[in-house]
This record gives sequence, structure tokens and C-alpha cells, in this order.
Amino acid sequence: MGERERRPVRLGESMSEPQARRDIVPASRDRVNALLEALLAVGGDLDPETVTCRIVRTATSLVDARFGALSMVDGAPSRWIPAEGADVPDAADAPGIADVADAADVAGLEPPRVLPADHRPVRLSRSGSARAFLGVPVRVRGEVVGHLCLVDKQDGGDFDAQDEAMVMTLAGAAGVAIENARLYEESRRRELWLEASSQVTTDLLCGVSSHDVLALMARRAREMTGGDVSAVLLPGEDRTMLRVVIADGAAAVHISQVEVPVEGSLGGRAFTLGRPVMVADYAEAGMPAVVTGRMPSGPVVAVPIGTAEAVRGVLSVCKRAGGASFTRAESWMLHAFAGQAAIALELAESRRDAERLRLLEDRDRIAKDLHDVVIQRLFAVAMMLTSTVRMMERPEGAGRLRHAIDELDETIRHIRSTVFALQSPREYGEIGLRSQIVALVDDAGTRLGFMPGLRMDGQLDNQVPEELAEQAAAVLREALSNIVRHAKACRADVRVEVADGRLTLVVKDNGVGLPEVGRRSGLRNLEERAVRLGGRFEAVSPEQGGTRLTWSVPLG
Repeated sequence: MGERERRPVRLGESMSEPQARRDIVPASRDRVNALLEALLAVGGDLDPETVTCRIVRTATSLVDARFGALSMVDGAPSRWIPAEGADVPDAADAPGIADVADAADVAGLEPPRVLPADHRPVRLSRSGSARAFLGVPVRVRGEVVGHLCLVDKQDGGDFDAQDEAMVMTLAGAAGVAIENARLYEESRRRELWLEASSQVTTDLLCGVSSHDVLALMARRAREMTGGDVSAVLLPGEDRTMLRVVIADGAAAVHISQVEVPVEGSLGGRAFTLGRPVMVADYAEAGMPAVVTGRMPSGPVVAVPIGTAEAVRGVLSVCKRAGGASFTRAESWMLHAFAGQAAIALELAESRRDAERLRLLEDRDRIAKDLHDVVIQRLFAVAMMLTSTVRMMERPEGAGRLRHAIDELDETIRHIRSTVFALQSPREYGEIGLRSQIVALVDDAGTRLGFMPGLRMDGQLDNQVPEELAEQAAAVLREALSNIVRHAKACRADVRVEVADGRLTLVVKDNGVGLPEVGRRSGLRNLEERAVRLGGRFEAVSPEQGGTRLTWSVPLG
């Protein structure tokens, strides 16, 4: 930025000291001392609100004015502040003046809210309903940043040349104080933005879900900009609509999941242009509002999440009507914050993809070992035992060998089913039917006090459609719940099989059996599910006791 690089300003840069001294030479020693004290007082704080109030109160005290205000050129909100010890309780009682916007009208200046183009001091008497008015420009490095306006002398007199000279000198110090307060505020805000970016990155690297990180982004963006509501909007598959996936603030419940078109919306402009977009009043911008009329519109800023070449979504913050407009500095800090968050999201997703790849490689290796080593060895043992049966002379010995062979065959089927599951995993993060079945059986075992037997055959995760898998899980949940609540069983078995184009679920127990009358609503639900899917359901009590439920439906 060269010579105009922003840095703390010294008093001599903002006013002509020789001229100020010539103007106040005639002043009394008391007024000179008061001026010196005032110059020291206005620079005694760095909080912008405190600095503004101190400047106005110091100015009113210096020239015995009843009211004062500091109207900034950038449109920051301002108000009339009564002098300390003023004989009126509220600035609204100032003659004919409700707020700073009326200052130019009181002074008879055109256009309203603006002092003359050359920013000369203005001193008027009995203008409008105010008895006296004094307005001076406040400069920083020669540039006018605001106007210090004073209304009415305490004694009812007029402002004189000496008042004007003293307030002009004070305005120079005020410019220094305002600029230094702004530099401090920007530094503090930048520190907060960096802290928020660091928190987002840390959460992602610690494994926090992307949804929670986006929620954190929305909350911190709203807090640091003073917004009333913030939202994260992500595009649909065709990238013609943006959906509010995260909302934070008082009106969050009203805008969650709202969709807005990319074409013609403020968020859409930020999404397509890849840069910040802001308006002072959404209602007057001629674009569809994100809040869909459920919240009074006001200043809005929208920034892209990601780079201009790869925008992932939009982060938007809105204030209620009448709120202070977002500054350019705020919009670019918000943009940088969203950009850092997007980079962190990319890195986290890359890390999860790498972890998923390692997991798939491990699953493939385990499946290969099971298929090439374990199954082959078990099959060899089964063949050896089969040939040994012919050599057995005693029938009971042959029977035991046949039972052992059957158990080996069952074990081989279980291992093959596991190999299918390992070699054909679901999409990362999805829960397959096999995992759901295991979880349901484990849960039932906890409540029953014993673990039910479980057998799964076929490619359950590959061949069973997602909707059918949900139905099967619901059926198994109901069947196991019946055993827990009513069966009084000490043994239960579950078999789930995919074969011949059908999904079959069999649940058995050794409990009290089916009731002859009553309490059949749960079983009717299972039958209705099967019929809707073109299948069949059977519930029987075998002669040896207990209950057997069979639920079978076609895959297609």
C-alpha cells in the first residue's frame, strides 16, 4: 500500500497545528487548558463505541453545547448524545431533531445528511427549530470520514468563531482516535476469524463430521458479523438449486431446508461468481429472499465456500431490517473464513478416502486368505472324513463322522458368505443388511440373557435392494421383540438366506408357542408386509414346542 499503508495515526498528520494555534490565541487560558484536556481525552480508548461517545461528550463540554453527534460517511449508525449534566433527559427532546439524519435539514443544507462538498465548517444561528448549529468535518490523512455536529449552546447563545476553531482542532484529534480504534477493531476481528478457522480445521482433523463442522461455520460467522441468522446452502445434483442444509440464529427454524434457485438469488450470484456478494436490503434487491418472507429482510452478505473454480456451496449471513450494513472488510474476512473451511473439508475428505481405501484393501486381503487358504483346508478335511466313513465298521462311529462333515459344510457356507460381504462392501458410511441383522441379534441377546444363533447365506448386501433390506430389518426386529416379550424361551435361532431370487427369513424359538387367541397384531403386521411385497408369511408352533416364523419375499 506504500505511503498510504494503514498504521496508527499521529496528531500532526490530521490537522494544521500552526493554524489551530493562531485561531485559539485569543482564547482564554482556561479554554486552552480545556482544549488540551479534550485532545488527550478523545484518544484514551480503543473501543469504537466508547471512542465515538467520548468524542461527542468532549465536544459538547468544550463549547457548552446541549447535544452532539458524530455522523460517519460510511453510513455507520449514529445518534444524538446529550451533554453531561444537560437539563433534558433524552436526546429525542432536542428541538426539531429526532436523529442525526435531520442534522442537515436543521442546518438548511442540501442534500440532506451531507455538509457542503468542500466540507467547510458550518456555523448557523436559529436554523429551523434549533437555536444554533455547528458542524465540522472529521478527517483522517486528508480524507473526510465523518462530521461532528453540535446543537444549541447551554446558555441559549450562538456558536462563535472561537468555538469553531476549538471544535476543528478537536476534530483533528478525533480523526486520529477514530482511525486507531478502527485499526484495533480490525485487528481484533482478524484474530477472531483466525481463531474460528483454526477451530474448524482442528475439528475436522479430529474426526468431527462435516455436518457438525458446517454448523460450526454458520454459528461462528453469525456471531462474528453480528448477524441475526446465518445459513449454509449446498447445491443439488443439477446445481440449479441451493438448499439450506444448516441454519443458525433466531429464524433458523423458518429457513431450514428451504430451496432457492441459483438463477436470480443472492446466494446464487455468490455461487456462480465465486466471490462475495452483499446488499444493504434484500427486499429492495429484486431477488428471491432466502428467508422466504418469514423474517424481516435487511443487510445480507453471501460468500462462496471454496475457490472460484470449485465452489462447494454458499455461506450467507443476514441481519434484520434496520441493521448496520456489512462492511467490505467483513465480507472479505467471511470469504477467507469460508475458503479456509473449504480447504479443511477437502483435506478431511481426502483423509477419509485414504482410510476407506486402506480398509477395502484389508477386506480384500482377508477375503482372499479365507477363500484360498481356510476354505480349501476345511474342504480337504471334509473330503478326508467322507472317505473315512466307508472304513468305519460301527454305525455310531459313522454317524458321528457324518455329523462332523455336516458341521464342516455349514462352516464353509458361513465363511463363503463372509467372503461375499468382504469383497462387495456397501458405499462408505452405509450400513448393509448383514450389519443390521447382526446388530439386531446382538441387541436381542442383551435383552434375552442369551445369544440367539445366527446363520446368513448368500450375498445379502449385494442382491437385496435397499427398500427390501429396510423391510427385512423391520420384520426381524418385530420377530425378535416378540421372543423377548412373550416367548419365555431359552433358545432362539435366526436364519437369513438369499437363494433362487428370494429373500427368506426364519426365526425359531423354544418358548411357549403361539397363543390360541388374542395378541396376533404383530404377526398380522409381518404378514401384511410380506403380501405387499408379493411374498408369503407363515407362523407355526411345531410339535416339539416353540414358534417358527417364516417370511419370504421375491427380490425383484
